[in-house]
Amino acid sequence: MAAWIEMIDDDDADEELLDVLNLSRTPHGTVDNVMRVHSLRPSTMRGHVVLYRAVLHDAANTLPVWLQECVASWVSILNQCEYSLANHWANARHLIDDDPRAEKIYAALNSGTPESAFGKAEAVLFEYARKLTLEPANMEEQDVWDLRGEGFSDGEILELNQIVGYFNYVNRLLNGLGVSTENDTVGYYASEKS
Repeated sequence: MAAWIEMIDDDDADEELLDVLNLSRTPHGTVDNVMRVHSLRPSTMRGHVVLYRAVLHDAANTLPVWLQECVASWVSILNQCEYSLANHWANARHLIDDDPRAEKIYAALNSGTPESAFGKAEAVLFEYARKLTLEPANMEEQDVWDLRGEGFSDGEILELNQIVGYFNYVNRLLNGLGVSTENDTVGYYASEKS
């Protein structure tokens, strides 16, 4: 079972749902369970896919995409969301394109010590993500100033904030509905692999 609730197949979709399923298709031409789980409410699927693309696949973003995927993986580890971790770590690994470096980063994230694989600037970024995920009520202006002090622009801080917020949302959606990667193509870039 790919989720604890019903998910509608393409063949059984009405016109409205089929339109949103087509919007949600991956580069592989499939609709991943993270989107299909919305099939009983197409409007939330539409909102989700638009938000996802704005947060992680917008050309205006300036944080490196590999780093965005590492943050996505970190938040997913903190939330114990196997679905998002499987997909976004596959993306990060692909984009890092250096197996020893990727292994070091993955080990650091899994051990809760991202600072051991990154420089000081990135360590502050990962601390912001940790705190916003696990202690949102304790956020303070100094957390933003710490990022600025490491050279991150306010636009990049907003990108980071949106990545963390999005993954806290999606991790809860996935874990709360028992969504698995069953029948999914794991990783956005999977079709590009040889």
